Amino acid sequence: MKKLLVLSGKGGTGKTTVAAAFIDFSHARAFADCDVDAPNLHLVQSVDGPVERSDFSGSQKARVDSHLCVGCGRCVVHCRFDAIHLVGTKASVKEFACEGCGVCVEVCPAQAVSLAEDVSGTTTLYRGGRIFSTAELKMGRGNSGKLVSTVKRTLVDTVKRAGESSVPLCVIDGSPGIGCPVIASMSGVDLVLVVAEPSLSGLSDLRRLFDTATMFGTKMAVCINKFDISDGLTGSIEHFCEEHDVPFVGKIPYDRHAVAAVNAGVSLAYADCPASKALRTIYDRTMLLL
Repeated sequence: MKKLLVLSGKGGTGKTTVAAAFIDFSHARAFADCDVDAPNLHLVQSVDGPVERSDFSGSQKARVDSHLCVGCGRCVVHCRFDAIHLVGTKASVKEFACEGCGVCVEVCPAQAVSLAEDVSGTTTLYRGGRIFSTAELKMGRGNSGKLVSTVKRTLVDTVKRAGESSVPLCVIDGSPGIGCPVIASMSGVDLVLVVAEPSLSGLSDLRRLFDTATMFGTKMAVCINKFDISDGLTGSIEHFCEEHDVPFVGKIPYDRHAVAAVNAGVSLAYADCPASKALRTIYDRTMLLL
């Protein structure tokens, strides 16, 4: 099974739109949304069948047993994150401030504080005619990389149980940027397709993604979305790809019909517009690279 990861340096470049079209072009039977901070692939990919949901615990946070707490305040004084305060005569933990370091556990004379698993997200697996793995991270949690790894592992394990030979391609919609979730997404994939935009920030983002992919030895290709909003920066991106021997697989024009299709929740694979035709060409060239 080949794994194709679609990335972008920032949100709003059209990454999910491209990923959704690739899923439909290829009739992919397995795909994943690894943008766990803001998953939205399900908005343009209808899935059905059995659904498995489970809590994800990637860290620990402090818990105070009010029956044991004597209100001495030692945990308040020693918490460097200001995550514990006294409410009346009892200590209380601020959920979003606690980093789970455990200092409060060590200094509590009454053994009223303990570390407990923190439910930091929810994973969802659809196993109908197609396999779709996704997840959503709770607000304020910082372990998105671990959750992304769980999403990918769930997808791969489910495909293996279903018979890997029947699933030639898996499409993964990644996170924007170059942080922990992107690094976790890159692990073990066969090709990264970067959706770039012709702007100064888009060019800078492309350079950062190239450095990240090079560091991990991951093969990369590039396409440009809305290329006609800046001929100069489109040329700069193409020059960058040529200079660094990165396969450039095509350009998608700005297309109002595409905007209407996306707003209606329709994949561009089924839209009759210039953007859809350009995407088909990009898909064919990307499949050749795979």
